[in-house]
Amino acid sequence: MECPQYTQNLQMCNCTYEPCPRKGNCCLCLHYHRQHGELPACFFDEEAERTYDRSIAHFVHLQKK
Repeated sequence: MECPQYTQNLQMCNCTYEPCPRKGNCCLCLHYHRQHGELPACFFDEEAERTYDRSIAHFVHLQKK
């Protein structure tokens, strides 16, 4: 699936996982992480994103701090 905003999305994507085939394609990224009970990297700050813990529980924990 081609994303019409791929280049613009790629510039804002903070995902550090290489080689992520969904990088820059937000629709695919959201669907993938939703299916796995996770949130995509863009929901996390730089430090939290590097842990690769994309769980909803981790996100909630971070928001309570």
